[in-house]
Amino acid sequence: MMSLSNFQELDVFYSDMPEADSAAIAAAEAHQSQLTKPPGALGKLEDLALFMAGWQQTAHPKIDKAQALIFAGNHGICAQGVNPFPQDVTTQMVANFKAGGAAMNQLCAVSGAELSVIALDLETPTGDFSKGPALDETALFAAMQQGAAAIDTSSDIILLGEMGIGNSTVSAALAASLFGGDVMGWVGAGTGSDDAGMKHKAAIIETAIALHGMQDGLSALLAFGGREQAAICGAILAARAAHIPVMLDGFICTAAAAPLYKQYPKALDHCLVAHMSVEPGHKKLLAEMQKEALLDLQMRLGEGTGAALALSILKGAIACHNDMATFSSAGIAGA
Repeated sequence: MMSLSNFQELDVFYSDMPEADSAAIAAAEAHQSQLTKPPGALGKLEDLALFMAGWQQTAHPKIDKAQALIFAGNHGICAQGVNPFPQDVTTQMVANFKAGGAAMNQLCAVSGAELSVIALDLETPTGDFSKGPALDETALFAAMQQGAAAIDTSSDIILLGEMGIGNSTVSAALAASLFGGDVMGWVGAGTGSDDAGMKHKAAIIETAIALHGMQDGLSALLAFGGREQAAICGAILAARAAHIPVMLDGFICTAAAAPLYKQYPKALDHCLVAHMSVEPGHKKLLAEMQKEALLDLQMRLGEGTGAALALSILKGAIACHNDMATFSSAGIAGA
């Protein structure tokens, strides 16, 4: 089990991370070449099956158990009026998830994912990053540890989502600090900010970047991050260590993983991105991180909803890969 308390221990832990199994991918490709379809006719579904084969280390991957995790946190930056909703909404939404009333509950029920919600010290928001660091090293690694501990290593895929009033501002700050560019280009409406609200968010982030400087890795979480962002990073690492592929949700989840990508450029090789958020920074962020979203449904809810939807696509890819007839079994002349 992952047990980390500082950056030095993290470097040692990461140095032993597994890679995708190239032999399993080759065997899966050979199997695909015998299926009753023209080569490449299933497009990205074929790529997804190969991706899963590599990380599950088998020519015939499966999804018998999908674990969906929502990490929830509160943010001190809300003191600067960056969100039209009070932070109490985070706690109220955690209760809604647990009662089965959120969109994510319905999508998990349809796609067959087992949903858990992990509230991270909601009574203690992070620091206001316009005035000082959001987290200290102890809090950062405690949250990462909680994220790692939430992983069920018997799972075949992990879906990651988040909840936290103010975390679209956190995400824009992380992206702007890590990748640069016009801050306003990273800022979106979040839970419903108008043009004036978005300009205010951008101004706050500009002030914070002037305070903390540009970042180049997990130090961005110390400066700007939330506990849910840190927990997502911990969950990603724990899943990688266990050879479990991960489905990230939208902008906020991708931004949470961005410091990890900057720290270790191959750290997200086992991660898929579920959907393209309408938050304007997401497209830019995916380009910077060399990732491509599976879906584009003009969503921006977060909470893991895109990941739950994309799970059905992934299951379809694996079903075709495993259960289609081959040319020989169907008695069809192959190419």
